[in-house]
Amino acid sequence: MAEAASASSGSGRQSAQVTRELEEQGFQHEAALNSVWTGSRLALGGLTFLFGSFVFAFFYLRSLNSHGMWYPSSFTGPRQWSGALIMALVVASAIIQTIVLQALKAGRKAPWMAGATLALVLLLAAIGLQLGQLATEPFWPASAGMASVFTGATPVLVAVLFGMMIWLEILIVSAARIRPISFVEQPPTYAEAFHVQRFQARLSGFTVVMNFMALVTLWFWIMFYVIK
Repeated sequence: MAEAASASSGSGRQSAQVTRELEEQGFQHEAALNSVWTGSRLALGGLTFLFGSFVFAFFYLRSLNSHGMWYPSSFTGPRQWSGALIMALVVASAIIQTIVLQALKAGRKAPWMAGATLALVLLLAAIGLQLGQLATEPFWPASAGMASVFTGATPVLVAVLFGMMIWLEILIVSAARIRPISFVEQPPTYAEAFHVQRFQARLSGFTVVMNFMALVTLWFWIMFYVIK
């Protein structure tokens, strides 16, 4: 009887320990999901202030137009075709990834992988074209007020887009390790279920930030190529 009671007590302690470990894993999982949500929203706020400073500088210097040097008649601005193409590539990348995300939510991983890879290639092309434009533009940063804002804002935009490209590449690699059925059915283990949910949270955060960056790129195109 004593041995049975001791075995029962030991089993109970072991069961309680397992329960506590599962609860801790659940708390850590919830914290990870919340951190992704919070981080992506904080990123939106930080990026708004970052690019908002260039928007302010653009309209402030344009309104002053000191000595007529904002956009002098002799100034040759950035090439229209390259600016439009860069903007179109970034916007198309964001739209494609957002569209194929619906396929992933329905459990079709292959269309998302193909669409995300295409979005990655478009983003890489936009970054390469923007770097080429910066290297070959026919003006110096101090040649006009618009030129100074352009050459200040554009490298920052390239740096952020490069970070988004790395983020998307990491997501593609992570998705390759997840079974398609895991997106529509509950995985057999807690570890696998947590992995899928964290991936989905990171993908949602990326989509929000990437769509914001597409809007920023569109707005910069309007500023530097339409308004001037």
